[in-house]
Amino acid sequence: MTKYCNFGIALILALGLPAFGQSSPYMSAGLAAAAGSSYTTVTAANPDETGDPILTIKTRVNEVNVLFIATDRRGKFVRNLNQNDFSILDDHKPVQSIVNFRRETDLPIEMGLLVDTSASIRSRFDFEKQAAVGFLQNVLRPGYDKAFILGFSRSSHVTQDFTDKVQLLSAGVHELTDGGGTALYDAVYNACKEKLLREHSDHPVRKAIIILSDGEDNQSEVTRAQAIEMAQRAEVLIYAISTDDSGLILRGDKVLEDLASATGGRAFFPFKMKDITHSFAAIEDELRSQYVVSYKPSDFNTDGRYRSIEITALKKDLQVRARRGYYAPRQ
Repeated sequence: MTKYCNFGIALILALGLPAFGQSSPYMSAGLAAAAGSSYTTVTAANPDETGDPILTIKTRVNEVNVLFIATDRRGKFVRNLNQNDFSILDDHKPVQSIVNFRRETDLPIEMGLLVDTSASIRSRFDFEKQAAVGFLQNVLRPGYDKAFILGFSRSSHVTQDFTDKVQLLSAGVHELTDGGGTALYDAVYNACKEKLLREHSDHPVRKAIIILSDGEDNQSEVTRAQAIEMAQRAEVLIYAISTDDSGLILRGDKVLEDLASATGGRAFFPFKMKDITHSFAAIEDELRSQYVVSYKPSDFNTDGRYRSIEITALKKDLQVRARRGYYAPRQ
């Protein structure tokens, strides 16, 4: 993602101003934010005892930051690249400047495991729950990462809220029971809005959702586009593991692909049950193999508009996977 500076100056002026003091920043955007903002406030030092107003200057700084993956033509992660190996366009224009670029392998993870409990996934349900618990045991670091468990059929229900304790998450997974219709888009929308869309802290995190589903939706009140928009606003990577074992290309496959690709994640289509474990392992590896870029966009306005992101590798045979865009903050 990128970083952008848009300077708005609020000035309050009075007679007999003393000299300027040291500025102090307040950061409200996390490193993985789509478009964060910070303010630097400069005030007069030692105002006189008459109570006269003092000079205050506020500078607004907006940044865009993007987590992304680079792979070779065989799909293997490439971990030794630098910013000169990429071209970055924001809203179809070259960025104003790159502020920061680095490999990011150790950010804390906040993730939701969204498990389709509808009748259509019954055949592999128990194995999928076991694989999910194994994934959580391998990924979560106590005191550092945290996750929640959400089951969905015609409605969504959280069986375990955010915690870093795998034992509680495992109990939440095993509490899930199958049956009913499927409201996948509602589950994604609500998980992002209620659990992952909130004020960014000073401590950067990577946010992800892991979906276990066949991708079929027959109960949602929101649309696929609305679910994707909410995920983009929450700066969430979506990974999807298909539960369909028919070996055919079905409508739900396209749904899972759309959810993942729009947010910079990836969809997996395991045919055999053992391949589900491999899919979880690939997600674990990917979460530890990302780059982060911070840049300032050109011609940025705080108008709430959607802005596309295009990151392209300049080296031959390299593929980049990143979120497709973000929503600018609204003034």
